[in-house]
Amino acid sequence: MKGRQAELALVGAMILWASSFIALKVAFQSYDPWTVIAGRMWVASFCFVLFWKKLFNFQYQAGDWKVLAIMGAVEPCLYFVLEGMALQYTSAGQAGMVTALSPVMVAVVAFFALGERINKVAALGLTIAIGGVVLLGSTGEATESAPNPMLGNFLELLAMLCAAIFSVCLKVLSKRYSALTLTAYMSAVGAVFFTPLALLKGGPWFVSSQAISAILFLGAFVTLGAYLLYNYAIAHMPVTRAASFVNLIPVFTLILAYLWLGETLTGIQFVACGIVLFGVVLSQKGDKQDV
Repeated sequence: MKGRQAELALVGAMILWASSFIALKVAFQSYDPWTVIAGRMWVASFCFVLFWKKLFNFQYQAGDWKVLAIMGAVEPCLYFVLEGMALQYTSAGQAGMVTALSPVMVAVVAFFALGERINKVAALGLTIAIGGVVLLGSTGEATESAPNPMLGNFLELLAMLCAAIFSVCLKVLSKRYSALTLTAYMSAVGAVFFTPLALLKGGPWFVSSQAISAILFLGAFVTLGAYLLYNYAIAHMPVTRAASFVNLIPVFTLILAYLWLGETLTGIQFVACGIVLFGVVLSQKGDKQDV
């Protein structure tokens, strides 16, 4: 039963994360990335006040501060810096496609951090998938909302590397810390990190009901809801299996980007998307022969 609940939680998290690309694009039309992300983190942090009695229910172990520090540094800090910059240069749909590489990135990080083996087929799949991302960015036409797809997709790729490191750290910590505690920690770190950036580098503030609604949605439903669902799932299944569900994000993102933002892809970009997905699927197949 726990396994099925974890799977359903992951599907819900993937839908919410896919919608975050749309909400960020909407918010960035009015506010700078630093203001948007800081607002998102503060909204999530205020939501956690409702659960404050449960936040301190954990068993700290000597050395945990190192893993917590690394986790907080890569996500939310570096991850959202990179993603915020990426969405200034590429479309929501293309950025969502790059997230398909997340499971492969997790396998690579797990190889170096945890000693988990990568088979030859997985290595080939990784190479093909990265080639697909390059093709996706290089064939993207510059538009007002996506002025430099190649740069934007590369920045999103770096964000996925941060997400992979985060996932491995999360798996280590989830044995002693609840999903609620870890998600609240992330939100607090994000609020502290991005607020000075918003104050120093942020643009002028004005009221935009659409952008504010997007920020509230990002904080209350995506940062709070999606991470709670994902952190819960990570605690009840292998991290590499949970990461495979990220393959759903590109599909959901492309659908939402088309319905909400009117984004479309060229024929060759659809081919590139197929190459990315093929590489990701291939990376999770094959025998156990090590590289």
